[in-house]
Amino acid sequence: MQLFYHPTTPVTGATVTFSAEESKHIVRVLRKKVGDVLRATDGQGHFFNITLTLTEMRRCEGTIGDITAIPKKLHRLHIAVAPTKMNDRFEWFLEKATELGVDEITPLLCERSERKVIKAERMQRVLASAMKQSLRAHLPKLNPLTPYHDFLEKNRNGMKFIAHCAEGKRNPLTQFLPPKEDVVFLIGPEGDFSNTEIQSALDLEYVPVTLGNNRLRTETAAVMTCASFALFETPS
Repeated sequence: MQLFYHPTTPVTGATVTFSAEESKHIVRVLRKKVGDVLRATDGQGHFFNITLTLTEMRRCEGTIGDITAIPKKLHRLHIAVAPTKMNDRFEWFLEKATELGVDEITPLLCERSERKVIKAERMQRVLASAMKQSLRAHLPKLNPLTPYHDFLEKNRNGMKFIAHCAEGKRNPLTQFLPPKEDVVFLIGPEGDFSNTEIQSALDLEYVPVTLGNNRLRTETAAVMTCASFALFETPS
């Protein structure tokens, strides 16, 4: 099934207009005509049908029909992770995390970060594409690149975890599954969090966890975390 993304509040009978890029895809690639029905999501938890009323190469319009609301998950997963040096690896994480149901992503600027600038607009496109491909009705929230200590200063409710490779007691993540409330999970850069950063998180009651015996790349650890929680995904 082909799923389209249209960031509009769906109202039955309302008219929607597709972008020039989407219109070209609808007409030239999919060969859609007036009267054909498309399936779309607003990225906010709704699927809806759109009956095409205008099919021009750079402008397609349609009328919203049936709307279906998708329940939210019982527990939200917020991954705060340092972007990798190579853009393509971080975009791979964004794609897979979306497919696995992540709810919110905050790129972190840490002491040992190798990437200090991100292309937010491109990342949004990656998220939207992955949402459509995986037939999700919820688009993950992408926050701006945030300094690590600024992130910690904000009050975070729910279960709070930090994965790191430094010395010290760390419990397997599996001990905390399934989650009993919303989850915030910190994952550091390729050089790991500094000792100061780790202690700052521990002082704020973040629980240190391990993802197994193997040493994982940043993006692998982030995807593994998403997959671990996805196994217990439950709609409310």
